[in-house]
Amino acid sequence: MRPSRFGPWPMVAVPLLVIAAGCVPSSEAPARPAPSPVTSAPVAAAPPPPAEPVRADFTLRGVPEQGAVIVGRAPSATQALTLDGAPVPLAPDGGFLIAFDRDAGPSARLVARLASGSTVERTLGIAPGSWRIETINAPYRGSASSDAEFERRRPAELAQIAAARATPVSSDGWRQAFRWPVTGRMSGFFGSQRVYQGKPGAYHSGTDVAVPAGTPFVAPADGVVTLAASSPFTLEGNLLIVDHGMGLSSAFLHCQRLDVKVGDHVVQGQQLGTVGQTGRATGPHMHWGLKWRDARLDPGKLAGPMRP
Repeated sequence: MRPSRFGPWPMVAVPLLVIAAGCVPSSEAPARPAPSPVTSAPVAAAPPPPAEPVRADFTLRGVPEQGAVIVGRAPSATQALTLDGAPVPLAPDGGFLIAFDRDAGPSARLVARLASGSTVERTLGIAPGSWRIETINAPYRGSASSDAEFERRRPAELAQIAAARATPVSSDGWRQAFRWPVTGRMSGFFGSQRVYQGKPGAYHSGTDVAVPAGTPFVAPADGVVTLAASSPFTLEGNLLIVDHGMGLSSAFLHCQRLDVKVGDHVVQGQQLGTVGQTGRATGPHMHWGLKWRDARLDPGKLAGPMRP
């Protein structure tokens, strides 16, 4: 192409209408609908817990008899509970525990004082036990070398035991179904009166299970260790006491080794130590004693028949 006489061909700007039209929306395009607000379904309120039925009387589990434990619940709105005039602690849900010594009388009176000021009373007839006499070929003084040494050492030992039993403990072990700490041949029976080389002693305060030395024993229920002897006692040997709450405690005597210490919280089935022959013992065995306040109790009545 030849140039015009008016000079070179002018450069003409071509508007990019097609391209622009592709980027700018038309004013006539239909408007998009606004998004609907997101709504959630209403959450149903949790139903209130069922109201606890009102208890007008005591509910008791167990048989009232010498050496036995009773677990119960007091009437609703009970403010205070007594057994033969002595206060009985109450759990927040009204639960409680009472027990009867080997030499308990024929009856006991349970009284609940309600918030209204009125009382609910129950007289419990206590069935008698049947006890045997046992002759033991062991000195009355235990591991002490003489009567004089026994008389010197024993008061301090008894003071430690009393302090351990008086230690306040928070545990719900008393609510559990107790188990035997060890199983084997029964060699000593709760409540039997013992004669030590011709000298009458007090009745046997626990149940003996004969097993080889070194056999592990376990906690019969949850609890807190309140005494773990640092050296053998004259009669009990290596002594361990576990409090299960509500004043109910277990004592394990003649141990070979203790695996827990004072203040430890133990759970049912936990190993506590091994069986031995320390203190006043004629052979390796586990002496398991139970006590509620001053009442000594039969472990078999709480743990039931022993099963291997």
